[in-house]
Amino acid sequence: MERTKRIKPSAILTSDWHLRESTPICFTGDFQREQWKAVAFVRELQVKYECPVIHAGDLFDHWKPSPWLLTQAIALLPKRFNSIYGQHDLPQHNWELRGKSGIYTLGTANAVKILHGCHYGQEPKDPSIRACELTKNKNVLVWHHMTYVTRPFPGATGGMAEGLIRKYPNYDLIVTGDNHTSFTVEYKGRRLVNPGNLTRQSSDQIEYVPRVALWYAKDNTIEWVNVPYEEDVISRDHIAKIEERDKRINAFISQLSGDWDVELSFEKNLERFEKVNKIDKEIMDIIYEAIQR
Repeated sequence: MERTKRIKPSAILTSDWHLRESTPICFTGDFQREQWKAVAFVRELQVKYECPVIHAGDLFDHWKPSPWLLTQAIALLPKRFNSIYGQHDLPQHNWELRGKSGIYTLGTANAVKILHGCHYGQEPKDPSIRACELTKNKNVLVWHHMTYVTRPFPGATGGMAEGLIRKYPNYDLIVTGDNHTSFTVEYKGRRLVNPGNLTRQSSDQIEYVPRVALWYAKDNTIEWVNVPYEEDVISRDHIAKIEERDKRINAFISQLSGDWDVELSFEKNLERFEKVNKIDKEIMDIIYEAIQR
């Protein structure tokens, strides 16, 4: 169940901030104003409730943020900000190269606390936050891992949210990132929360309302809080250009082999191309993510 009674929350749950200096192609308004207004909103919530912020990965849109973006993050991120590494936070999505990343710099500067797993590409072994007074004897897993109630796009990996709760019964709360939609699933008193992204950065989010979750550890419930945003600044005008690009790509793919069916959708052709050529999974993940923007 979701929380309706207002008491002091134990934590603010959020994910996928994708802080960036550029403006998404679909965004027609002042993206920097919207981005930092959203960050300020979470910072004000943290001050109001005096609780930690738990972020489930992809703090930056690119692992190598500019010095200006790093400075902004150090100055404007909420206090008691805890995070893990998403794939956007890692050079080539490689955990071994994390020392080169912007979030590593924030951790070194004590602007962000890097939680103990479960970072992108890893499997859960231990809780990110162990049972303590803060969590009211609850074990919390923070994991940058694609999970969903319904499959968000063709080729999406990961798994169903309720299946994830069943698979890892040692965790009272699982906070996931990567999927840019917000939802919660409860199973036998244990809960999974996928907060979704903080700002709208793709054309399919015209109707999306960014939000964060206030978590109440004592009874493991949440309360959703909408993040302020500007109306009518997401456009699909660039989609026609993408469709024209898709036609050219499909024409190219059709020439690679006589077996390709140019009448299939672009996504279907990609799936067949992946199988026939045995393309690495991480490369295909990047491609599928790119075509959703």
